[in-house]
Formats: sequence, C-alpha cells, structure tokens
Amino acid sequence: MVKVRFAPSPTGYLHIGNFRTALVNFLFARKEKGHFMLRIDDTDHERSTLEFEKTIIEDLSWMNLNWDSLEKQSTRLKRYDEALETLLDKKRAYACYETPEELSLKRKVQLSSGKPPVYDRSSLRLSDSEIADLKSKGKKPHYRFLLDHSEVTWNDLVKGGGKYHMSSLSDPVILREDGRVIYTLASVVDDIDFEITHILRGEDHMTNSAAQIQLFEALGSIAPNLGHLSLLTDISGAGLSKRLGSLSLKDLRNEGIHPMAISSLLSKVGTSDPVEIKKEIETIILYFDINKFGKSKSKFDKNELSILNSKIYQLIDFEEINEDLNKMNISITKEFWNLIRGNIALLKNVKDWWDICFGTIHSIIENQDFLDLALEVLPIDQFNETTWSTWTKKISQETGKKGKELYMPLRLCLTGQNKGPEMADLILMMGRDKVIKRLSNQV
Repeated sequence: MVKVRFAPSPTGYLHIGNFRTALVNFLFARKEKGHFMLRIDDTDHERSTLEFEKTIIEDLSWMNLNWDSLEKQSTRLKRYDEALETLLDKKRAYACYETPEELSLKRKVQLSSGKPPVYDRSSLRLSDSEIADLKSKGKKPHYRFLLDHSEVTWNDLVKGGGKYHMSSLSDPVILREDGRVIYTLASVVDDIDFEITHILRGEDHMTNSAAQIQLFEALGSIAPNLGHLSLLTDISGAGLSKRLGSLSLKDLRNEGIHPMAISSLLSKVGTSDPVEIKKEIETIILYFDINKFGKSKSKFDKNELSILNSKIYQLIDFEEINEDLNKMNISITKEFWNLIRGNIALLKNVKDWWDICFGTIHSIIENQDFLDLALEVLPIDQFNETTWSTWTKKISQETGKKGKELYMPLRLCLTGQNKGPEMADLILMMGRDKVIKRLSNQV
C-alpha cells in the first residue's frame, strides 16, 4: 500500500509553498487509495511552539486535507538515540568536537583557497588522548554520518534521473552537541519505522535525499521512492519565503480565500494542465497525476488566486457558505447571497455589499443636477421588478441621456462602485428610502 507523509515543523505558520507539498502528498495518497500521514517535526525545542502546531492542524483541516495518522517526533527521541548507536557500532557515525566558529573558519579558508567547503573529517583522526583532553575541557561532541564517497542515483518521480557524487558533500550532522537530533537522521528513522513508500517534497531537498539514501542503507533499509517538486516562485520569479505573512494559509483564510480556490490552483501549478476552479476536492483527486509535474520552477500568482476565488463563489450555494459567514459575524439572507455572489473576490466583500445595500457608503456624485432630476421622477410606489426600467426610461426622456451616460451616474451615486449586480435587482434590495437618501446625498 502507498504511504506518504507531510512533515511540517511548527516553527512558523504554514506557507503556501509548504502547503503545496502537503496537497501533492494528500492527492497522491488518495489517488492511489493509500495512507496520508501527518508528522509534526517538533525536535527544535527552541523554535517549535504549540501555537504554530495548532495553527498548522487548523489550516490543514480547513483545507480538507484529512490525514490517516498523526505522529510527533518529540515522542520518539529514544528511537533516534538507538539509531545513532546503530550507526556508531557500524562505524557510519562519528563524534566531532569543532565549535561552530571553528567550522566557519575552516569553510572560509577552503573557499579562499578555491576549494569546496566540505568538512575535512579531521575528527576521525583524533587520538584517544586528544579526545580525552577535549572532554576534560568540557567539549561536547556533535555527531556526523560518514558518507560513502560514491555516486548515489535514483529514479526521481518528478525530475527523472537524480544523482550526486557524495565526495562533493560534507558528512551531515545528525546530532547536535546539545543532544538535539537533526532532521536528516530523525526523518529517515521515521520513514523506516512507519513504512513510508514515497517521499514527495521540494527540490531543495535533493542533496538531503542523496545523503539519506545512504543513511537508509546504513540502517538496514531501502529508501522509499523519491519525487522532488520544483519550487514555487512569486510572479517576479523570486522565491517564496515562509516568513511572508501574506502568503501564509492563516492570512489567506482571514482574507476570505476559499480552500478550493487554493487547491484548484496549487494542484495544477507546475503542470501543463489548465487551471480550472473545482468545487470538490474529490474532482481534483480524480484527475491528479504526479507525472504531470514538470522540472522547471513554477510561478504562483496571487492575482490568479483571487480570480479563482471569485469563480468559486459563483458556484457555491447559500447553504454551503452560511456557516463561514456566521464565523465572520456576517448575517445575510439567501436572497442577498444570490444577488451579490457573482461580484465578490473575497468573502469579506459580502460585508461591503451589505453596507452598499443597507449601510453607509461614500457615494460618487458627478452631476448633482442630474441626480436631483432622477429623484424628482422616482416612482412613488414601492419598488418592484419593473421599477428600474420605468424610472430610467423617464430620466432618459427628461435628459436625452442613454446608455452609459444614463446608467453610470446612478450606479456611482447609489453604490459608490462602477460595477456590480444588476441595478434593477440592487435597488429592489435597497428599497425606496435608501435610494432617496443616496440621491439626496445623505448616504
């Protein structure tokens, strides 16, 4: 059975680029009738917080990415220690005593000499007496995984062929001097223990994957199938940073972006398929194919997301959206939703249209004399379906204005907007008293 995992670190809010990885894993698992595991990588005690963990879980739930199991690395620290002991026994891990400052100096010297900044394995040459002397001075070791300097190759599910010659990489640190396990080791141990069959993640993990393939083998296992998605960039081609709050799922949710607008876009970005709005996640699953993702970087356009967001609201019935509106303390009727849903880009725009119909706005007055005349010929009866046509026909007869010259000044005055729902329907919703106040510039 296919089994994948999404492994966020609770050190910040879930970013749109990181969520794309979650979505691809989820869609792949569901398409293959497999298992989707959520693994919280919370071994970084200094930066990990329960608040971020809670928000990540809330974001994934909001996006309807239901996981089949949940694990936390903080509960498995003993297992990582056992794995380290196994590597030490096999001579595939070793203790190092350089400080971060000493390592930084080594790298600078290597670079200035035109050499790659690869760790020189000097700790492997320490004698027992030298190690004892370092320990007597209070030096605590960090641990590295001893790479086999051979070429590692794999068949990447996205990139095609993947390969690295390990002599070009430093032996990766797998345990810090403070005893904190590093992702490189912890992730491999988890993937072995939980029988992960496929790892789908960003291309920034390519070198990690090369080292981890050897780590799987050193721990007596075989690496899962690997796929590395090209990274998302913004519209200018710059990388997306998870520290950009405007692109966190939390902020997108607060803005009123609909989950299916996000999933519809991110499930197709990086493929040759057209981006189309889908109302149900099941439809996206049906047409998902990991082989369609290309090798080149893909641009994430927030404006495209807004357009999709507008389209999703045109498809959603009142009963489906009312709960979300209530959470935003917006109470409307089904009739009102049907009137304005084709004219909102964000859910918060519902409140804007509510104010336009029933609250106060900033009217745009281009010709007060024209509006005075419109008020003068306004039908005296309560509004009905024919009021707008009857009223504008009378105004046209009195002024000679037609088309945009006739309709736009009325729309700007009554709504403060240059576009929106049909005015015949809008004034019926607003009522005669509100129209009179707007024409009289009482807002």
